[in-house]
Amino acid sequence: MAQVTLENLSKVYPEKDGPGVTAVKSISLEVADREFMVLVGPSGCGKSTTLRMVAGLEEITSGTVRIGGQVVNDVLPKDRDIAMVFQNYALYPHMTVYENMAFGLKLRKFPKADIDARVHEAAAMLGLESLLGRRPKALSGGQRQRVALGRAIVRKPKVFLFDEPLSNLDAKMRVSTRTEISKLHARLGATMIYVTHDQVEAMTMGDRICVMKDGDIMQVAEPLELYNRPRNLFVAGFIGSPPMNFFRGFIRRAQGRLVFAEDNPGGAPVTVALDEVLARRAAGYVDRKVVLGIRPEGIRDTQAGVPAEEGRTAEVRVEVSEPMGSETLLYLDSGATAFIARVGPTDRFEAGERVRVAFDLANAHIFDAATELALA
Repeated sequence: MAQVTLENLSKVYPEKDGPGVTAVKSISLEVADREFMVLVGPSGCGKSTTLRMVAGLEEITSGTVRIGGQVVNDVLPKDRDIAMVFQNYALYPHMTVYENMAFGLKLRKFPKADIDARVHEAAAMLGLESLLGRRPKALSGGQRQRVALGRAIVRKPKVFLFDEPLSNLDAKMRVSTRTEISKLHARLGATMIYVTHDQVEAMTMGDRICVMKDGDIMQVAEPLELYNRPRNLFVAGFIGSPPMNFFRGFIRRAQGRLVFAEDNPGGAPVTVALDEVLARRAAGYVDRKVVLGIRPEGIRDTQAGVPAEEGRTAEVRVEVSEPMGSETLLYLDSGATAFIARVGPTDRFEAGERVRVAFDLANAHIFDAATELALA
């Protein structure tokens, strides 16, 4: 396998009468040997373009791509020793599963016995042995995706590249297939770069995650590091489902302690007394605009019997209650901020009801409203 290194990589699509559209903005990223790296971000953030430049399917405007220490900017895709799995499977409809998996090896003139051994080994790994004689039209979406994976595995490449491979599958099949890919990574010990817009896929599959926005890298870290210590407002809001709640307001000094006061001129603002950690971070932001970030699990119903810290409760309005079985999601409104609380499965609420909620600041964050960076 191999390390993949991107150095100041850029991609600009030319325009007839303009400066061009910059899809990737001089990014640098190092993917370690045998690492599972996930590129995640909203549509148009540049993640698929980055992957295609690594594969050699997009021309690089500037910067360098190295695979296994070798600069591959001018190396043809077929000579980069990579295998790519696409969103739309890209199987040959007139070929059987066996023939689809063997095709790349035949083009490279591998011995027949070697091809047969590799195809059967991959088929056993993916549970495809009984399907080798079928054509793609006789397969389900999940089976087709496994054939596409098998076609990549038989190559035994230095690097596997995945471009949103689960997007065409239904919800249940996505869960099972992402588990298969994770098992495959553990079994092969391969270097893998995986592109997705689904942050749940990113959190559950990646050794590390690279969060992208508008062609830039926002943060690269392990999944729980991103979740617990986001570098900026975008990462905090993108990673997590439901997303982090954001309250815009000011840091005020009241009765000898620092509090967050929501910007809510039309009603009663939410005020939250800061704990020691947040107070230390916000010490230089008194009377300045900030954003308080609290995840849904950090907001609870005070009727649940758990004691609330003094100065960390607020009365708000219930907009929608969503019983999920293992939990209930409460969609709440303070008058200035719509936010979500994750409460117990047996808690029942009616739309329009007024409830008092408590804020747990154990994993809360404060961001500079101007720069959107987390206060350290």
